[in-house]
Amino acid sequence: MPTIGIVAGEASGDLLGSHLIRALKKQRPDLKFVGIAGPKMMAEGAETLFPMERLSVRGYVEVLRHLPGLLKIRKQVAQHFLQHRPDVFIGIDAPDFNFTLERKLKQNGIPTIHYVSPSIWAWRRGKIKKIQQAVSHMLALFPFEPEIYQQAGVPVSYVGHPLADMLPLEPDTLGAREELKLPQDGLVIAMLPGSRQSEVQQLADLYIKTAKLIVAQRPDAHFLVPLITRETRAIFERAVYQNEAHDLPLKIMFGHAHRAMEAADAVIVASGTATLEAALIKRPMVITYRMPNLSWQILKRMKYLPYVGLPNVLAGRFIVPELLQHDAVPEKLAATTLQMINDKSQVAEIQAEFRRMHEVLRQNTEERAAQAVLSFIK
Repeated sequence: MPTIGIVAGEASGDLLGSHLIRALKKQRPDLKFVGIAGPKMMAEGAETLFPMERLSVRGYVEVLRHLPGLLKIRKQVAQHFLQHRPDVFIGIDAPDFNFTLERKLKQNGIPTIHYVSPSIWAWRRGKIKKIQQAVSHMLALFPFEPEIYQQAGVPVSYVGHPLADMLPLEPDTLGAREELKLPQDGLVIAMLPGSRQSEVQQLADLYIKTAKLIVAQRPDAHFLVPLITRETRAIFERAVYQNEAHDLPLKIMFGHAHRAMEAADAVIVASGTATLEAALIKRPMVITYRMPNLSWQILKRMKYLPYVGLPNVLAGRFIVPELLQHDAVPEKLAATTLQMINDKSQVAEIQAEFRRMHEVLRQNTEERAAQAVLSFIK
């Protein structure tokens, strides 16, 4: 039975991996998938050697604290694949974990595909040599990435972004509000503080205090907070209690982030894949992020671009505001959100840019990625 080694490091990689596995199985039902998988990949039949949550560590300081465990897992995964050689290995994102693993496997004659280019265009340009050593073929999600790899002699395919295929070009705002029992004419703001526990711990207080300030100016406001795990939900509920915010018109949802964003007039969102989701749902947003200060100082020194949010990177300019670290305070976040919502011409400009992005990124991604993978399987 042909075997594909596959490692995803967090929820967004699990989603990409599940779509890719499904597309591959359509053409080759005999394929076997083994590695580190999340619940969506496992639902498609992938076997996991370790819980994916063990890899979901954020920030340089946090990685250092978990480093011994991560190194042990990587060594054991490499040993497994060298003893039970897959036909090809796919590393999905998680570059700090996957590139070293890929280099080891490639040196031992196992072809390696990396799915999702790391942000070398923003702050990782020094990684291109490491990528050359580690990757047999890169699958790039964004249209400006292939040129970087072609210049470095790394085989690359532009496959588009699977979210652009999944999400409709026109969001169903009225349907989403009806489904969530929200007033059709009130102000609705979706707040997405991230998928990791550490992110929600950093942002929960900020979001709740911001919601309080917005309600003071817009009593018709409602807030939707989709969270994907019981742990992140518990963190946010504790912050609601500590901020004495039980009276806030705030609904904590278990998942359904896309529906929450469809229902919203605007989104307040942690930097990451969720910013792209909000863009594809054509929602004006304010991107905000906090991390431990030492991690932030290291990141600042490495950054090449003036923006971190994917919508701004894709637009090549600040199409939506970013409030990061010390700028991420309730007063600024509330004021920036309300100012954006009230500026109808700005909202129209943002939505037009997001529609253009959607069309560029809609490339039937899982089929393109599957074809690239199948070319390595005999």
